[in-house]
Amino acid sequence: MRTFYLLLVLCLAALNLRPTITSVAPLLETIQSTLGMSGFTISLLTTLPVLCMGIFAPFATKMRDRVGLERSIFIALVLVTAATAMRGIAGSVMMLIITAFIAGIGIGLAGPLLSGFIKKYFPSNPGIVSVYSVSMTVGAGLASALAIPIYTRSSQSLTLTLGIWSLLGILALVGWLGLIRHKSIGMKQNHSQLPFRNKRALLLTLFFGLMASIFYSLTAWISPIAQSMGHSKTSAAIILTVFTIVQIPVSMVIPAMVSRFGKRKWFLVLCSMFELAGIIMLMLHMPVMLAVISLGIGAGGLFPLALMLPIVETSNAEEAGSWSALSQSGGYVIGAMGPLVIGLVHDYSGSFTPAFVLMLAVIVVMIVVQLLIGERDTTNQRNIQAR
Repeated sequence: MRTFYLLLVLCLAALNLRPTITSVAPLLETIQSTLGMSGFTISLLTTLPVLCMGIFAPFATKMRDRVGLERSIFIALVLVTAATAMRGIAGSVMMLIITAFIAGIGIGLAGPLLSGFIKKYFPSNPGIVSVYSVSMTVGAGLASALAIPIYTRSSQSLTLTLGIWSLLGILALVGWLGLIRHKSIGMKQNHSQLPFRNKRALLLTLFFGLMASIFYSLTAWISPIAQSMGHSKTSAAIILTVFTIVQIPVSMVIPAMVSRFGKRKWFLVLCSMFELAGIIMLMLHMPVMLAVISLGIGAGGLFPLALMLPIVETSNAEEAGSWSALSQSGGYVIGAMGPLVIGLVHDYSGSFTPAFVLMLAVIVVMIVVQLLIGERDTTNQRNIQAR
């Protein structure tokens, strides 16, 4: 029963880490035309929270040391929920940017803390990261899939469409209240330091950044890309939903397979090849849905593996949290540049073709980094499982 409850609160927390971003994506052109925003400014609605996720991730370990792991996660969820609820009050450009900033802080704090939570409560089963990843993907998928229907049925109310996702946050906060009441304040360990001098941790950070730059570029721009190829807004929203839904089963299967069989390097490269194929299909104007399925398979495998690596390569919850904080800090800062650069390139060229070329180059570099990462985690992971 306790294990079920721990998994439940993990799921509830993870569900809230993406709707603030993905609920905006299907409505980018609508928001842009309604509020008179440029491509650069509209890109901030995706770039800003991801950038904040990177900037504030290092503070997660400091807050955890001061008030405890579980209470820190609760505080992060309060920030995300409050930011989302504020979008239900006003729909101005300034409000959207402010709430993107606040939500980014909350998500940035929650990410490393949840990795530490998995290491603390499931030390011999790093594959539990699939539960974390799938829950994030489900939350992202719900927000992207329902954005257009909610907008249409609410008499085209942007405030209701973007603010309604605070209900998920309220549900998560209720679930976490039951956990934090039984936890003492503060940590009994020495204060943690981010592993800036660890070359392997820095390599994982670079991989996370390259992966995130592609992931968030696609999340933000796949709908406008589809519309540029002749799809309607509704059809483009469906395409984004397919991109998200395809990730769900992949996010469940890939971490479990790596946890059991090892061979992490080849799973990483295989997923990257799916992304490479998807971008090439878009460049060649092949069916968008086929390209998006390939991209979804790649993203669905890479994201949970990026979350899993700091967990399997460390020996305790505090170390896992510190490695995750570093990889997500630097990784999200790099990743935040993706949607922004795509917006700038599109504004300048009036075409997505240069952006496709740029994404291909990033994926190739990411494959090289994956090969450098290698298979070191397999031995460490087995040692952890044997304890």
